[in-house]
Amino acid sequence: MLTMLFFPLDIRFPTSLSGDGTDAMNTDCDYSSAYVKLYTDSDLTGFGMTFTIGRGNDIVCLAIEELVKRLVGKDTEEILANMGKTWDYLSSDSQLRWIGPEKGVIHIALGAVDNALWDLFARSRKKPLWKLIVDMTPEEIVNATAFRYITDAITRDEALTMLKEKAATRAEREAKVRELGYPAYVTSAGWLGYSDEKVARLTREAVQAGFNHFKMKVGADRDSDLRRGKIIRSIIDDPQYLPPGLKPRDPNGPALAGKNAGPTGSVLMIDANQVWDVPQAIEYVKSLAEIKPWFIEEPTAPDDILGHAAIRKALKPYGIGVATGEHAHNRIVFKQLLQAEAIDVCQIDSCRLAGVSEVLSVLLMAAKFGVTVCPHAGGVGLCEYVIHLSLIDYIAVSGTMERNVLEFVDHLHEHFLYPCSINQNGRYNVPSNPTEGYSIEIHEASIAEYEYPNGTYWKSVRGATTVA
Repeated sequence: MLTMLFFPLDIRFPTSLSGDGTDAMNTDCDYSSAYVKLYTDSDLTGFGMTFTIGRGNDIVCLAIEELVKRLVGKDTEEILANMGKTWDYLSSDSQLRWIGPEKGVIHIALGAVDNALWDLFARSRKKPLWKLIVDMTPEEIVNATAFRYITDAITRDEALTMLKEKAATRAEREAKVRELGYPAYVTSAGWLGYSDEKVARLTREAVQAGFNHFKMKVGADRDSDLRRGKIIRSIIDDPQYLPPGLKPRDPNGPALAGKNAGPTGSVLMIDANQVWDVPQAIEYVKSLAEIKPWFIEEPTAPDDILGHAAIRKALKPYGIGVATGEHAHNRIVFKQLLQAEAIDVCQIDSCRLAGVSEVLSVLLMAAKFGVTVCPHAGGVGLCEYVIHLSLIDYIAVSGTMERNVLEFVDHLHEHFLYPCSINQNGRYNVPSNPTEGYSIEIHEASIAEYEYPNGTYWKSVRGATTVA
């Protein structure tokens, strides 16, 4: 049974010092993890986290503590037998639900707890999380999914039919992605706080590493955005920067058609992080059309479904799509975005949604509506998480990775026991360690250094401030 909770840990990394994570809305990000361990009466332990950018991480930890109280003393196997039912149970505490419902701090805290349970589940079966789920029967996957409030978009029977249609060919897709890796795109070169020189250098390095999809932050200054976009385009569109022996990709091929790919087959995306009103977003993005972005990400408030639909309609003649989801509160927001035809790209987040069970519901809806899933990652731990989710989508749900790309940001992976990795072709390697679960366990040395406010790093900062 689940015996006790290891008190949630507030772990913060001082990324604001280097400008990592900076964009038009978020200018001083200290990437942070609200981290939890779930213990059982055996040696089995589950690890989970949700992501924030600093202040407020402690509030999420308090919410995690309250949610886990509902699990203590429960039989572990009964909890794992029907993860959809368990998710419903965790989200149904009426007093905690009142401070949501199913959004905000309480919802991302539930993400940490649900993710920890899935980690524990995968470890108990000695499989990586993705493998645990793709080895499930269609019926088991449906039972693991959160369906409340979305049956007007997809029913359990529809989901079951979709999963059964893909089941017979799962093994072929698994073998293919193990061989090739999962397609990725890079954001590390495009942070708003970087100098032009650093943007150019990191872009060249990303091209050499095999990437052909690149994203940059926009929205603070139009002239600066155009200048930085042209710098990136001048590098990714020039064959001289391609790795030795790599030929340009066909920009009109099925994987790149409609993405505004340049002559080398490279794609540029832009991300405003919610900074604009709807009319402002439309005019601003039109003015960036010359750098030919595939999509504009988070052009306005993340829960403005009709606003996203209006932006998409206005930008369609310019060949620019709309992507969002990083801050979509829950599956209901995704349902409405899909029903309103408001997005071209669905960007699930492993922690903003309340864990794997809710992510499964969005993957199923996106597959039904024929919308490409390109998860949000970056931050701390998110890349480790979302490779599992993209593998589930490809192998068991949508059956395609041809047009999908998964975000990769090269920050903080060294703090994890099972860090994600990228192959020489700019693709995620498939997690394969049978003991890694959901790949989110943090090194104890990293916790000792960056736990807030008592880790050695944060104590040293306070000491330096006091001396000064």
